Amino acid sequence: MKHTAFTKFHEDLGARLVPFAGYIMPIEYTGINEEHITVREKVGVFDVSHMGEFWVTGPKAFDFLQYVTSNDVSVLVDGKIQYSCYPNGKGGIVDDLLVYRFNDEKYLLVVNASNIEKDWNWCVKQAEKFGMSPGNGLENVSDSIAQLAVQGPLALKAMQKLTSENVTDMEYYTFKEIEFAGINDLLFSTTGYTGAGGCEIYVRNEDAERLWHAVFEAGEEFGIKPIGLAARDTLRLEMGYCLYGNDIDDTTSPIEAGLGWITKFNDNKNFIDKDILSRHKEEGVERRLKGFEMIDRGIPRHHYEVVNAGGEIIGTVTSGTMSPMMKRGIGMAYLVKGYWKEGAEIFIRVRNKDLKAEVVKLPIYK
Repeated sequence: MKHTAFTKFHEDLGARLVPFAGYIMPIEYTGINEEHITVREKVGVFDVSHMGEFWVTGPKAFDFLQYVTSNDVSVLVDGKIQYSCYPNGKGGIVDDLLVYRFNDEKYLLVVNASNIEKDWNWCVKQAEKFGMSPGNGLENVSDSIAQLAVQGPLALKAMQKLTSENVTDMEYYTFKEIEFAGINDLLFSTTGYTGAGGCEIYVRNEDAERLWHAVFEAGEEFGIKPIGLAARDTLRLEMGYCLYGNDIDDTTSPIEAGLGWITKFNDNKNFIDKDILSRHKEEGVERRLKGFEMIDRGIPRHHYEVVNAGGEIIGTVTSGTMSPMMKRGIGMAYLVKGYWKEGAEIFIRVRNKDLKAEVVKLPIYK
């Protein structure tokens, strides 16, 4: 198992460490609910150094990304970030990712930790069509980068103390290369996986220790705390953000997953699976990913069956938890036609009991 540049801090703080995506990662420190509420109300820090990063550079970078990703890279300007996915050639999803544009010949891709090798191999294979290869327009720098996600309504206010650059007024999904906490060439990005606001900060591994101490010192007056990956999951689920391997995978279409908004069928964009996904959009799909709230008391879990009032199976739960903010069970599920409208009555089969729930509009937690 790999360690991140911050592992020693997690150990010193007594975090519960578990294997995750090939790394030893902190799952929780003081408890999921407390950590979750800290992020929603104040500011919390996640070690997300296990994420993957690929550079895409050169005169064919744009053409390659227009082909390999579902979103329209042409709308990006320097300093802007885009959420997207890799269609897999069969109507499914290789992974979801972020695309950072530095200029028209330089982009950074940020991919899920559990899919780094898979995504890299996919990119290498597709890049051959554009005369690109590892060392020639593609570079996997995942092992050399450390990353902290500083999340919460007070996050940017706290981080402003560490730089002369204005970060509190940065637009959502933008980034800057700035001097921060005395570290040069640092990437400061207004992104995150919590819906609570904040930023994600990328540094070289050798600058990680300095970053950790500076972030926690700056955030002390705002009640900053380290947060584990368990709370990251409950936070993203309240927002209805997809988790690869649960809500999306190689068998799910982005149209089924409600990701039509990152799947662009523009005339100037010919991408993998354009024909298949265009058909899904025009002709419709048989199932859709929907959020739901429990009405009866119970906690939905991954793979639980969803049934109608007559007991017929109408879907499957992809993600579920007890919401720390709402104090009730919530989740997402793929549901067949007829159960997609807000307020539709469904039942989650929990240990042979059918518990009532209703379909809700995302985000689940408003």
